Amino acid sequence: MKRQLKFWLVFLSISCILSCEKEQQKTLDLSQANIVISAKIKAPIQETAVNILVEEINKRTDLRLGSNNNWNSKTTIALALANENELFGTKVPARDNENTPELKKEGYRIFHQYNGDKNTLWVIGADERGILYGLGKLLRTAKMGKNRITLSPNIDFSEAPEYPLRGHQFGYRNTANSWDAWTVEQFDQHFREQVLFGANSFENIPFQEASSSPHFKVDPQIMEVELSKICEKYDAEYWVWTPAPHDLSIKNAHEDGLEEQEAFYAKCPRLDGVFVPGGDPGENHPAQLIPYLNDLSKILHQYHPNAGIWVSLQGFNKEKVEYFFDYLETDSPDWLKGIVYGPSSPPIDLEREMLPKKYLHRFYPDITHTVRCHYPVENWDQAYALTLGREPINPQPLMYTQLFNRDTPYTDGFITYSDGSHDDVNKVLWSQLGWDSKKDPKTIIHEYTQFFFGPEVADKAAKGIFALEENWDGPILENNGIKETLALWKGLEENNPDLANNWRWQQLIMRAYYDAYIQDRLAYEKGLEEEAYEILAKANTIGADKAMNAALQHINKADTELVSQDLKEKVFEYGEKLFQSIGAQTSVEKYQARSAERGAILDFIDYPLNNRWWLVDEFKKIGAYKSEKQKLERLEFIRNYETPGAGSFYDNISSADAQHVTSKTDDAIDFLWENDGLSRKRLSTQLFQFTPTLEYHELDTDSNYLLRVSGYGEALLRANGKRLKPTKYEKDFEEFKEFPLPKNLIKDGNLKISFDKPDEEHLNWRKQSRVTDVWLIKQQ
Repeated sequence: MKRQLKFWLVFLSISCILSCEKEQQKTLDLSQANIVISAKIKAPIQETAVNILVEEINKRTDLRLGSNNNWNSKTTIALALANENELFGTKVPARDNENTPELKKEGYRIFHQYNGDKNTLWVIGADERGILYGLGKLLRTAKMGKNRITLSPNIDFSEAPEYPLRGHQFGYRNTANSWDAWTVEQFDQHFREQVLFGANSFENIPFQEASSSPHFKVDPQIMEVELSKICEKYDAEYWVWTPAPHDLSIKNAHEDGLEEQEAFYAKCPRLDGVFVPGGDPGENHPAQLIPYLNDLSKILHQYHPNAGIWVSLQGFNKEKVEYFFDYLETDSPDWLKGIVYGPSSPPIDLEREMLPKKYLHRFYPDITHTVRCHYPVENWDQAYALTLGREPINPQPLMYTQLFNRDTPYTDGFITYSDGSHDDVNKVLWSQLGWDSKKDPKTIIHEYTQFFFGPEVADKAAKGIFALEENWDGPILENNGIKETLALWKGLEENNPDLANNWRWQQLIMRAYYDAYIQDRLAYEKGLEEEAYEILAKANTIGADKAMNAALQHINKADTELVSQDLKEKVFEYGEKLFQSIGAQTSVEKYQARSAERGAILDFIDYPLNNRWWLVDEFKKIGAYKSEKQKLERLEFIRNYETPGAGSFYDNISSADAQHVTSKTDDAIDFLWENDGLSRKRLSTQLFQFTPTLEYHELDTDSNYLLRVSGYGEALLRANGKRLKPTKYEKDFEEFKEFPLPKNLIKDGNLKISFDKPDEEHLNWRKQSRVTDVWLIKQQ
C-alpha cells in the first residue's frame, strides 16, 4: 500500500512538473528579463538599442528591464551580431539548417533558446541596423500590458529587406499640417517608431525661414541639424529635398545656390542623399541644371564623401527627357547617384528602361494626398472630396498595397512624399512592404494596432482601420457600412479611456465620426434639392419668380435646420485634441493651417453637398431675363439637368455613381480647386476626367442620338472609334459641345465613347482640357 502511494506521489509530481513546463512554454515571459548586448555593436547603436527596449517596454508595462553583461537571470534578451561566435562566454546560435536563411544586409534573426530552467531570446543582426529591426519585430509582436510582457515561445524567425531604400519625407516647414509644431523630442520618438517598423531613411526640406510658420517651436535652421543627429542616433539615412534656384540662367543664381547649400552641408553631422527636383518646383532646362548638379556634388563630397546627388525629371517634356538621358549615355557621370521618380515624371517603367544600370532608381510616391495628386482615391464619392479634401486622415492599406506592388518593382526603393501625420498608417504599410512586398496588409495593420494601442484592442482596431478604407469605396448613400464603422470605433472609444490621449487613436476615431456626419448631411441635402426641383416644376402655374423664391427657401433649410450635430461636435472635439497632442492644424482660422488645402477638414465640414450655391447664382441671372418664357425655359433646363428624358442618359462623369463611365482608374478622376475650395460652380463641374471612356448598351438602333458634353477646353470625341464633328462647340465651364450621332454608328445597340488627348503639353495641367458631364440624348 505504501509502495503504491509512493508511486502515485512520484507520478503526480512528475506530471505536475511536465504540466508546468508545458504551461510555461505556451508563452515566453519577458517581464523579468535582463538585456545582454554585444560590445562589438558600434556606437551609438549599442546605447540606442538598449534604450529602445527599456523605454518602449516601460511605456506599455511599467516594467523596467535591467541591462548588464552577465547571464544570471532566468530570462535573457541577448543582442548580438551574426559574425560573433560567443557573447560573454555563451555561444551565439549559428545558422544550423536550411530553414534558417543566411542573414543579408539589415537582416535579423529572433531565436528562442530554452536550456534547462533558463530562457534566452536572441536578437541577432546582420549589422547594427539589423539589431534595431529585430527589436522592432520583437516589440510589434510581443503582448504587453500592466506589469507583463510575453512572446510566443520557440520562435525562430529571420528576415531581410527586399528593398534597400525605405523612407519617408518629413519636411520641417509650414506646409506640413502638423509636425511644424513638433519638438526635437517628438521627432526623435517618431523616427524611432518608423525605424521599428522598418524605415531606414528620412528626408527633410531645409532652408525654411523662422517666421514662415506660427507653429515652430524650434528655429528651422537648428531643427535641420537636429534631424541629422536623430538619424545618426538610429543609423538612418538623412536626406534633403533641395530645389535648384528657380532660374539658373539669371546672373549669379548658380553660385548663390551652391553657397547656400555648402553652409548647410558643413553643419550636418550626417547627410546621405541630396534630392534636387527637376520640376515641381523648378523650370530649368537640363543644360543649366546638369552643370549645377555637378558642382553641387563636388561641394557635397567635401563634407560627406559617401553622400549621393539625386535628381527627378518631374515636369520634363519629351525634349528635356531625351536631352538628359542622352547626356547620361554619352558622359556616364560619376557624380550622379540616381534618378528619382515622382509625380509628373516620365512613366515609371519607361524611366527605368532608359536609365543606365550604373544608376539607382528611387521612388517618390505620394501617400499623403487624396485628390489633385499622384494617387487619387479610387471611386471616391464627391461629398468626401469636397469636405475631407486633399489631406484628410487617410488609412488605405488595401489600395496602397496594390499600388506598391504595381509601381515599386521598377525602383530600388522609396522615400515617400508626406506632408503630415494624417497618413501615419500608410507610412508603416510602405515600410513593411519594403521588407516583404508579399506581406499580408492585415498582418501589418495588426502589428500597428498591437504596438500603438495594445493587444486587448488590436483585433478590433485593425478591423476598424480597414473599415475606414471601406467607407471611401463608392457612393456614400449606398454604403451601409459607414454607420457600422462608427459603431465599432465608438465602442472602442468608450471602452478604452486610457487611449484618449493617443494621437493615432484620436485620428482614427475622428475620421469615423466625420464620415458618418457627411453621410447624414448628403442624404438630407440631396433630398432637399430633389424637393426644390419639384417646386420648380410648378413654375408654369405659380410663375417663375415665385417658384425660384420657394425653391431657394426650401433648399436653404440645409443651413438653418441642421442634422446630426452630435456627430459634428465630436469631430470638432477631436480636432482640438489633435491640435493639443501633435499640433494638427485642421482649420485655417482656428488652428492656423498653412492653407485651406493643407488638412483643414474642419473648414469644409459643412460645404454644400447639393447645388444650392449654384442655384442662387443661376436664379439671379434668370431674374434679369426680360420675358417669362425665357425664365421658364431656363428653369426647365435646370430642373432636368440630370434627367434628360426617356431613352436618354446623363453621367456626372467622375461621380462614384456614374452609370456608364468605364474609366475609373487611379489617375483619371480629379476635383476642381478654386476660391480656396469654396467654389460656387455646379457640383458636377467640380470633378472631371481628362480623357474619359463611356459605354452604353441596348440603345435603339433605329434612332439618332445627340451627344452633349460639358467641361473645359477641347473635346476630341470618338463614337465607336470614329471622330465626330460638333455642331456646337463652347469651351468654358458649364457651356456645351454637341455632336450629332447618326444611328449607323451604333453597332448592335452598343456604343463606346472615348476622348483623344489634345496636344497641351505646353499647358499646366490645371489649364488642360477636361470633361465634366456627358449626355446621350435620344432624338425624337
